Amino acid sequence: MAYIVELKNYSDPRGILNVAQEQIPFDVKRFYWIYNVPSDIKRGGHRHRQSWQALICLGGSCEIYNNDGWSEQNYLLDQPNKVLILEPKDWHIMHKFTENATLLVLASTKYDATDYIDEPYPNSKIQP
Repeated sequence: MAYIVELKNYSDPRGILNVAQEQIPFDVKRFYWIYNVPSDIKRGGHRHRQSWQALICLGGSCEIYNNDGWSEQNYLLDQPNKVLILEPKDWHIMHKFTENATLLVLASTKYDATDYIDEPYPNSKIQP
């Protein structure tokens, strides 16, 4: 099941620094960011065969609906020190983006279209 990791804030008069090292449970092979998403649009709607992901909302906020086949949960990403870790089995939808939201995604694998499973679990309350 997905889980939240909270990164430590290093704050001084120059600003705030967040660092992720051991908190990310995989080596990063790919990263991308999503922004300018209309508030009524859903992104994602899939899970993976192998890829782990770490989601960080660098600005604004968004919600992540997650279903691992047994249970489901919604996560609010509204602080840049909150990291949502998704296992490959975690079918997820990214939605409710605020106007200024930027979502950074770190992935454990390079892009491979065959790694994606689009079909939601039968108990999913939110559909793509």
